[in-house]
Amino acid sequence: MKNIAVIGAGTMGNGIAHTFAQSGFTVKLIDISEKSLEKGIATIAANLDRMVTKGTITEEDKHKTIGNIITYTDIKDGVTGCDLVVEAATENLTLKLNIFKQLSEVCDHNTILATNTSSISITQIAASVVHPERVIGMHFMNPVPIMKLVEIIRGYSTTNEVTKTIMDLSIKLGKIPTEVNDYPGFVANRILMPMINEAIETLYNKVAGVQEIDTVMKLGMGHPMGPLQLADFIGLDVCLAILNVMYDGFKNPKYAPCPLLVNMVMAGKLGAKSGEGFYDYAESKKAEKVSKQFS
Repeated sequence: MKNIAVIGAGTMGNGIAHTFAQSGFTVKLIDISEKSLEKGIATIAANLDRMVTKGTITEEDKHKTIGNIITYTDIKDGVTGCDLVVEAATENLTLKLNIFKQLSEVCDHNTILATNTSSISITQIAASVVHPERVIGMHFMNPVPIMKLVEIIRGYSTTNEVTKTIMDLSIKLGKIPTEVNDYPGFVANRILMPMINEAIETLYNKVAGVQEIDTVMKLGMGHPMGPLQLADFIGLDVCLAILNVMYDGFKNPKYAPCPLLVNMVMAGKLGAKSGEGFYDYAESKKAEKVSKQFS
């Protein structure tokens, strides 16, 4: 396996492309927007520069990594000749089904099709594909070049051979793959999102403020960042989408998103990427100043 296509040049897509390219794979980064591709490559270059500064890679390593990435705006052109396609588009079922339907039409039947979805059913996505046994979940964690975990999710039809190939490939990337079964939220988000939602409920019910909630979880529970800061980092729209998938999938009220989260997303307060969520990021990308709404 040498040629990898990554669909989506956003935060997860460019991180996945970076990781494969740094490991010596030829990567075709695909996005319908040329501007998104340019931004994605710029992000990869900036992240590599930080690694050079820290001494974890050399300047030569950086240039080799960038040189391993080719950009495309057309899916058919981008996936031609690839052994693996990793879809990393927005967490939207309709969008993902459309992408996989296209992949089914233009990819060789031996091409493994992976999705970086953080909650959507692999079995449901695979149902839109000819030869669904080659579809698998490959859920990377953000930031991809740094985080070691990859959740490997088998769909109902995913073969043992495909699963082993992706597990072995993840190890070659320097990751630690963990196989999980195909249920809404898988493992990571099935446990994480209810915690984040409960933190938002705690704020909503005025039990404590933003910094107080995060401080308790950081100092008391040993978390590297508090749940509200983490929600801002992930994106409140993404948190809401994942909770809705789990709520729809399990029909269990414990997964119902907090009304405060719903309202913040409707108001466009999505966290760090929009400049404001539970914290205000106008002056600093670090969660140092609580949003005016909660201060």
